[in-house]
Amino acid sequence: MAVPPSYGDLGKSARDIFNKGYGFGVVKLEVKTKSASGVEFTTSGSSNTDTSKVIGSLDTKYKWSEYGLTFTEKWNTDNTLGTEITIEDQIAKGLKLTFDTTFSPNTGKKSGKVKTAYKHEFVNLGCDVDFDFAGPAIHGAAVVGYEGWLAGYQMTFDTAKSKMTQNNFSVGYKTGDFQLHTNVNDGSEFGGSIYQKVSNKLETAVNLAWTAGSNSTRFGIAAKYQLDSTASISAKVNNSSLIGVGYTQTLRPGVKLTLSSLIDGKSINAGGHKLGLGLELEA
Repeated sequence: MAVPPSYGDLGKSARDIFNKGYGFGVVKLEVKTKSASGVEFTTSGSSNTDTSKVIGSLDTKYKWSEYGLTFTEKWNTDNTLGTEITIEDQIAKGLKLTFDTTFSPNTGKKSGKVKTAYKHEFVNLGCDVDFDFAGPAIHGAAVVGYEGWLAGYQMTFDTAKSKMTQNNFSVGYKTGDFQLHTNVNDGSEFGGSIYQKVSNKLETAVNLAWTAGSNSTRFGIAAKYQLDSTASISAKVNNSSLIGVGYTQTLRPGVKLTLSSLIDGKSINAGGHKLGLGLELEA
């Protein structure tokens, strides 16, 4: 293992099996294009079938590879404007600096964040600062890895209240086709996940969670099967008898269709099930 993943990416392989390929209760269209000058545009729109609310967003990204710079402009239908500037591998090898700001003209609300990340052999560090007039919040994370073993710590310190608001620990083990991840959040939320690549076509995942003071344990299993080079099917079920099924088909290069459904196994005849449709276009 050269560089361990960031704290947020611990257990990501298992989460992807549970989350990717589904879009329950949403009809979504996403279009990605790239201009001759290298500017990348991502336009997306989605409609929630339960609330009928329509949400749209536009992201514009330009990479200046020669200087390790990335400029990103964001806008959404809530009329929130965002600007992100990233500098990577310029000040020091493995160091990434990000300046992220948002502004809402309707309310006048502004926010700013400075993110730092440093990756090196056996270690991945991160520190973010949220700027607030009442007092900034400091988010820190560190992951160390050795011979497949991973250990991480994540914290948030609220300077306005002068207290720790987040205190998380994580331990894991990672090989080429198997990943194990456990975590403790704020000393009260316990969780774990297992990911296994059974074959080139089949991937499986298991997750569980338990909250201190509660007798209920949340448990789920999921799998993804690659039918061929253009199609895959996903399925998952949890201990609440919620059954999710997804089908992804690449219709042609740059055109991907996703169909999904969520079924409540406890009340199959009562209705309330959800369907999802997603279409991704890339040129």
